[in-house]
Amino acid sequence: MTEQDAADDAAATEESTGEAGQRAAETADAADVDLDDAPDGVSVEDVDLDAEADEALVDRVAESDPEDVARELAALRTRVESLESQIERRDDDVEELESKLKRKQADFQNYKKRMKKRREQEQQRATEDLVSRLLDVRDNLDRALDQDEDADIRGGVESTLRQLDDVLDAENVEVIDPDPGEDVDPTQHQVLARVESDQDGGTIADVHRPGYEMAEKVLREAQVTVSEDE
Repeated sequence: MTEQDAADDAAATEESTGEAGQRAAETADAADVDLDDAPDGVSVEDVDLDAEADEALVDRVAESDPEDVARELAALRTRVESLESQIERRDDDVEELESKLKRKQADFQNYKKRMKKRREQEQQRATEDLVSRLLDVRDNLDRALDQDEDADIRGGVESTLRQLDDVLDAENVEVIDPDPGEDVDPTQHQVLARVESDQDGGTIADVHRPGYEMAEKVLREAQVTVSEDE
């Protein structure tokens, strides 16, 4: 826009505003304002303030130099365009951040799935390792049963039992096998019955079946009988 075009726009704006202000003044002088027709919540003071503001704006435009008005309008137009550009860039930034957030959420869900699958695989491998070591124990028992009925297999069975104990010991498994006369531990011992015994009353009389614990966790309680109180 050239300076001449800006001046023409300002002159036209001034002329239009001046005419509008003159018509408004003539109309206000010709008729009284009916306050009953005013919108709800609007008082006489509000109407006066709005009228004064409009008149002040009309007077300012009428008294301003057309070139100043043109420059002010151009500056306002530039400011509006700048604000619109900033809003557009911020909208793009918000969209990009939302997209990144969705990708991060998807990556986290995939990570959780991978960790769950890995834990399952580790548990399976741990079980596979234990089973692989127990296979040798089973093979030894199977070979012992394949011997002749008259053969003495006690030595082979004892050797296989030691082999099994070694496997359990490697897994931190300990046998719960209390001696007669020991006190009953409810966390490790399961009392089957009370019997007459040479042991002190309330103590363990005999072990019916040993128990096992692994890493200080009881896998199976030892089954015991308890001496009756005297």
